[in-house]
Amino acid sequence: MAAEAGRHTAEQGRQLAESARDVREQQREALHGVWHERERLRDAEETTRVVSEQARVAAERDRQAAIDAVHATAESLSATLDQMEVVEDLRRTLRNIRDVNKLDAN
Repeated sequence: MAAEAGRHTAEQGRQLAESARDVREQQREALHGVWHERERLRDAEETTRVVSEQARVAAERDRQAAIDAVHATAESLSATLDQMEVVEDLRRTLRNIRDVNKLDAN
């Protein structure tokens, strides 16, 4: 009877050990899954960082292009104003010449 009780206790111990191994294996698999998910999130985070940096560079390039366009417009307007002043000076000169010609004709 003692031998039977010993075998029964040994079998319970073996089953308990196997159950513990199964639990450890499940935990190991769960940790492995967590590790893979963490790696996937790190990769996604890095991709997001790279895309964000590219977007920042593109926005800076666009901002600089807008500034350059504003400067070009200002220069163009300044040149147009200078040309209008020259035209106005030519009109004054032509009016003066016309007035002088009228005086000479009288």
